[in-house]
Amino acid sequence: MFKSCQKKGQAALISGLVFGIASLVVGVIIAFIVVSTLTGANLLQDQRTTTTVTNETGAWLNATDYTLSQTATNRLSYTLTAIWANATGEYDVSVPLVNATVSSEGVVSRAGDEDYSDVSYSYTYVTKTNEEVSAGAMSGNLTSGVDNVSSKIPTVLLIAAIVLILGILVLLVGAWQRMRIGGGSI
Repeated sequence: MFKSCQKKGQAALISGLVFGIASLVVGVIIAFIVVSTLTGANLLQDQRTTTTVTNETGAWLNATDYTLSQTATNRLSYTLTAIWANATGEYDVSVPLVNATVSSEGVVSRAGDEDYSDVSYSYTYVTKTNEEVSAGAMSGNLTSGVDNVSSKIPTVLLIAAIVLILGILVLLVGAWQRMRIGGGSI
């Protein structure tokens, strides 16, 4: 009775080890499929909103870049719509838009040769939905998590291989002892 329980325990250990590793691999594959579907299918981009900012004053347009006040991690697609320079106490001088560029982070850089120390910017930007931000964060967290775990995989597989080899050796020793019926000497 003890030998059959021991044999079942050894088989359960080996099958559990194999099933656990296979489940881990399948789980990671399923998680990647779900996250890539959410982020790659553009399912969440239909709800984006466009906001217009008119006359953001106290800005400049010179060799030093200017960061727009309405910047955040969930904002993208900044577009300048007007630039007015303050020459006479009022923002009454129109600056051509070709004199400035704006990055996706909302940083305005001078593209022309003239410097303006006091300008007013009008611009639009697009805001991502909360779901889109969450899907992006989930994708980033999953990727960094897999990177962290993948560095440990060689160690885990080495331990699993050792346990598997020991389990097979125990099964072979058990089979060898069963074959030694009779106990005769050589």
